[in-house]
Amino acid sequence: MTKKLDKGPSPRERLLAAADELFYSEGIHTVGIDRVIERAGVAKGSLYYNFGGKDDLVREYLLGRHAKWTARVDAAVEMAESPRAKILAVFDVLGGLFREPDYRGCSFMNAVAEAQEDSPEVRAAANFRTWVHGLFTSLVTELGVENVAQLSDRLVVLYDGAVAAAQMDHTAEPARTAAGIAEILLPQPA
Repeated sequence: MTKKLDKGPSPRERLLAAADELFYSEGIHTVGIDRVIERAGVAKGSLYYNFGGKDDLVREYLLGRHAKWTARVDAAVEMAESPRAKILAVFDVLGGLFREPDYRGCSFMNAVAEAQEDSPEVRAAANFRTWVHGLFTSLVTELGVENVAQLSDRLVVLYDGAVAAAQMDHTAEPARTAAGIAEILLPQPA
């Protein structure tokens, strides 16, 4: 009987974990590649072998953030029983995010704030924004309302406002406030 040794995370996984921690807490442009490599505990060549450079690492970091958030929201929406409850679940998930001790705002908003035009950050943020708009459009469509686009846009603004307020005010309360406003905007259950 041979015992399989747990080798632990690969250099790629360690680089992504270090990038996720450092880029989110300190900013993409503030953190140099050498800090990521040091935090990951890998050789410099590992970065270039796995990612080709910082731009690729930034893209993968943001793709990872997007995937984690999508999974978290999807899980909450799937648990909800009605179209109305699904929309409100998105704001509940936001509240959970805002209560996390290391919450520092939306990684996409933060990334774009310091990015150059047509950078990996801007492209990743555009992809994320398409998802946010699509999420609310899909959920509002399930409600069967007349003006799906108008209600979807209003919910996106509530979502964005809650994210910005939570980051600026260091409180989870904006999620509850946004959910309360959303309840007023949504058609009442029959």
